Parts: sequence; structure tokens; C-alpha cells
Amino acid sequence: MKFVHVVDEVPGLEPGRSLPLVLALHGFLDAGNAATVAVDHLTSHGVGPVVATFEIDEFHDYRARRPAISFVRDHYEEYDAPRLVVRLMKDEVDQPYLLLSGPEPDHRWEGFTEGVRSVVERFDVDLVVAMGSVPMAAPHSRPLAVTQHANRPELMLRRNPWLGEIRVPASAQALLEVRLRDHSHDMTGYVAHVPHYLAQFDHPLAALRLLEGVEESSGLSFHLDGLKVAAEAKDREITTYLKDNPEVAEIVAGLEQQYDAFARSEEAGRSLLAEDGEIPTGDEIGEQFEQFLAGLDGPDTTP
Repeated sequence: MKFVHVVDEVPGLEPGRSLPLVLALHGFLDAGNAATVAVDHLTSHGVGPVVATFEIDEFHDYRARRPAISFVRDHYEEYDAPRLVVRLMKDEVDQPYLLLSGPEPDHRWEGFTEGVRSVVERFDVDLVVAMGSVPMAAPHSRPLAVTQHANRPELMLRRNPWLGEIRVPASAQALLEVRLRDHSHDMTGYVAHVPHYLAQFDHPLAALRLLEGVEESSGLSFHLDGLKVAAEAKDREITTYLKDNPEVAEIVAGLEQQYDAFARSEEAGRSLLAEDGEIPTGDEIGEQFEQFLAGLDGPDTTP
């Protein structure tokens, strides 16, 4: 079965030219809507032509993630259909690249990876760069960490702070990295660590850090000033809220102390986790920050 439809000809694309492909799927690996915000930024000044379209009905669980539709007086209209497409884009200096975006597939991951591989081989993609984000028990007042991963050691540009192994829930992006390696196609990616208590809000700083990683790996160049301004505005919003709510600020201070103790231990070559140190779980942080979340504006009102 064919899961993706690729156009026969792409006007303006030089024959034989290798392209990077930027991958951003919203859903599981999108804490703080970081990848979504990054894509919105990339497409804010226009989008390029669609060069490949995935059969969304084969991948999407409509009952789990119901699309929106408007009811106007006595009828429905403006159905917000999910789409999983590849567009030909250009960066700030007119370098072409492909952008694959849309909802992470709920079904047929192997079919999805085969579809992406066909796009990679059709357009001579030399590198796939994925963007993602996860909630972490880390305070917003400390540097936002970003983890890089890749299916070849030579693609790693950053040193991750741990060298061990951890079992995590799989994702379509993770499986894609494995399957592309199996067929000798390069893939790397960046995962931003978003503070758990901010994971449901747009997090422009995380989007900014992800796009900086894409720039490092792909050689593309993006105009990122808008995200920098948005990140500064979000930080001021949180600072103002904490100033007006000292009881919540005290909780943040406690999280900062735990985070700093963990960081000092790691720098000294020790691990608080190995010594049964109590780092708060995601659920614990979520409970502590119910009041914090209630006092912040939602993503639609973020400056």
C-alpha cells in the first residue's frame, strides 16, 4: 500500500541537489508546543509548495485527537483537517530545504517510516533533522537543556551529560531514526527539556533552541529574532506572576535548590539518583504548580 504521494516535478528545484529535511511532528514529543511553535515561525512569512502528502487516514486516530470544526448558526464549516505533508521551503539566505510537519502518526509507524524513506530517496535528502520536546523537573530560571541524538556518532555536535542507557516510550520519530540508519540514511535530532509546569503553554525559548540546533546540524540559517522577543516576553510574564505570588515563588525556589544540588553532584562525578536522592517526579511538580498554572495566561494570549 502506498502511504505517501510525491509530486513528479518541483519547479525551481535544481536537479541532483541534496537537501536537508526538517521534521516536526506535534503530539507526543511536543511539550510546550515547541516543535509546533518552531514550524509556525518558519512558515510565518509564507509556505512553499507541497511536494509530498501522506495518507492521513492511514495514520490518524480521529477519536483520540478529534479535529476542530465550526458550527455557524445552523450548519458546519471550516473543518480543520489534519495534514501530514512535506513542503519545499527556503531559509533566510534562500537555501532550499524540506519541511515535514503534522500530527505524529497514531498507527502504521512502519508504513510512515517507509514513506519518509521514499521522500528521502526521491529528493536526495542528505540529512534529516528532527525537533522535539519533553517535560522535565527543571526550573524555568535555569538554562534550558537540549539533548541531541543521531543514528551515526559522526553527526553528534553536542556532548550529552549522561553516558548510560534509559528505556523510554517509543515515538514515530525515534523509530524513523532507527529505520533510516538501517538503510544508511543520516538522521539527527534535538529534544528540548521544558519545565514540567510550563509544558501545556507555548514555550518560545524551547522552539528557539530547537531551531538553533537545526541550524548547527544542517547549515541552514533562520531569522530567529521574533522567537527571541517572544521568549523574553514569556519570561517577563512568569517573573511578574512570581513577584505577585510569593507562595508560588517559594515553590520555584525549592525546585531551584534541588536542581542546583543535582547539577553540582553531576559536575563532581556523582549522581544523586544513584544515592536515592529525591528529585521530584512529573506528577509531584504538576500538583505543586496547579496554582501556578491557574495564574498564567494560556498560549493564545501569550505576547
